[in-house]
Amino acid sequence: MDPRFIDTIPSLSYNDDKCDDEYAFVKALCMSGGDGTNSYSANSRLQRRVLTMAKPVLVKNTEEMMMSLDFPTYIKVAELGCSSGQNTFLAISEIINTISVLCQHVNKNPPEIDCCLNDLPENDFNTTFKFVPFFNKELMITSKASCFVYGAPGSFYSRLFSRNSLHIIHSSYALHWLSKVPEKLENNKGNVYITSSSPQSAYKAYLNQFQKDFTMFLRLRSEEIVSNGRMVLTFIGRNTLNDPLYRDCCHFWTLLSKSLRDLVFEGLVSESKLDAFNMPFYDPNVQELKQVIRNEGSFEINELETHGFDLGHSTYEEDDYEGGHDEANCIRAVSEPMLVAHFGEDIIDTLFDKYAHHVTQHANCRNKTTVSLVVSLTKK
Repeated sequence: MDPRFIDTIPSLSYNDDKCDDEYAFVKALCMSGGDGTNSYSANSRLQRRVLTMAKPVLVKNTEEMMMSLDFPTYIKVAELGCSSGQNTFLAISEIINTISVLCQHVNKNPPEIDCCLNDLPENDFNTTFKFVPFFNKELMITSKASCFVYGAPGSFYSRLFSRNSLHIIHSSYALHWLSKVPEKLENNKGNVYITSSSPQSAYKAYLNQFQKDFTMFLRLRSEEIVSNGRMVLTFIGRNTLNDPLYRDCCHFWTLLSKSLRDLVFEGLVSESKLDAFNMPFYDPNVQELKQVIRNEGSFEINELETHGFDLGHSTYEEDDYEGGHDEANCIRAVSEPMLVAHFGEDIIDTLFDKYAHHVTQHANCRNKTTVSLVVSLTKK
């Protein structure tokens, strides 16, 4: 679900050679591949819960899309930021089953369905495609629709599909990844993301980059999707409205910053190396999301829901190292390739041991600012 450069990394685009060199680690933005202990496939339970949470919105919009388009005989679905592993097929399965049940209910033949799985070229598509036979086998039991699965490597901040070819687009936990690290973050030292100690300029730089990227995403998708086609998008967001800098003490990037500062203190990472690392990420609030959609103008907002976000804090006891380790593995799975590209492999195990420790120290954190935002859109 992941995430999103030039050449080898398609979700981020670079026009500035200086920026390209300075933030070379961003080119490594992808989820940890394979199916091992530290892989994304083995550490994406949160993402699975989020997909389940968004299911009613996805089902409703799939049904409305079919009816508004008068039950077309061919449907093309795109899963953007598909990442790797079984989660890739959850939303697609839901879309296909919804279409099949609806067609049966109104006594119509189900359409043929093309399913396009998109992510950056560095994504582990091999692990994903290993699950295609199981996906097809399950569909034979639950649906009468014919489905064909394709890979579509490339950045969703660029054109991916031909004009007016898509009927429904789904993306979960991918669009909070930016196309690049914002500029002018020089005064955000010791932090990999926005914190309460960050200057206002850091917030403005991140917001500006998000606005540019999401506007571009909407503009590109408006060219590819048919009129009355639907998009269902899920973001990591925040529930704060008044203080744009505030993130709770157990925010996942705040804990990563603390863990890296521990390594600086122990002499394992240089301070300058830490200061040069910033996450290409932004967690918008509801108003920021609405503003971009309305200003771009190609889509109508159908639903915009806010749901809780919990990596596990609420179930951990203080000093529960195993629980802390589970959360550390989750964050490691989505950040390790970038961290290795910038800091090297040698520190990674130690870094996430520190991270697990910090998680247990914040087991009682209840005032959380992080939420999941689910928005459904109709192409005008």
